[in-house]
Amino acid sequence: MKLLLADDDPQLVRALRITLSAHGYDVVTAADGREALTLAASERPDLVVLDLGMPLLDGVDVIRALRGWTPAPVLVVSGRTGSADKVDALDAGADDYITKPFQIDEMLARLRALSRRATGPTGSAAVSFGDVTVDLAMKTVTRAGRPVHLTPTEWRMLEQLCRHPGALLTRQDLLKEIWGSEQVADSGYLRLYMSQLRRKLESDPAAPVHLITEAGMGYRLVP
Repeated sequence: MKLLLADDDPQLVRALRITLSAHGYDVVTAADGREALTLAASERPDLVVLDLGMPLLDGVDVIRALRGWTPAPVLVVSGRTGSADKVDALDAGADDYITKPFQIDEMLARLRALSRRATGPTGSAAVSFGDVTVDLAMKTVTRAGRPVHLTPTEWRMLEQLCRHPGALLTRQDLLKEIWGSEQVADSGYLRLYMSQLRRKLESDPAAPVHLITEAGMGYRLVP
């Protein structure tokens, strides 16, 4: 599996390249944001690991540019620990976020999880409900045959529901998957994004029949 590693710390890049290569990854490296985009276009990596504070082009801008054409999972590895930085990166399209310093075992586990999420479970590449079809492999949503535009965060929330149709996903489950930590405070984010999804996907957003709230517990997709 090809992995693009973008960071301006040469010692960290050298250490990670050795470790990731030893675990079977074909690693290409970039030292700044512009080089990261150039290599992403030419090498077509399956996974992207990048820092946010890179020269020439900030990591968040790199993520936004990548999301314009590639669904490759993006793991942010950054020294920025503020919740606003995490939210900015995830809203731009990052799939996960880990702060420096970190344990290599945790990073490898997150990369394995992103790889599984990218391929999806066999036989469940598409989920349909009502007149909506969600293609988990291509990361597209159509309603009555017409494309529906979702923000990166809306997509992540819908994706989690579609990967567990009929199952109750607790607020903690969704917060962890979307924002990367069970410690993220639910200040209305989930209700806001669920409301937006219903407006785009339900026939009657005020009386949803597919995107269901389980009071006091969480949310459920009813196909």
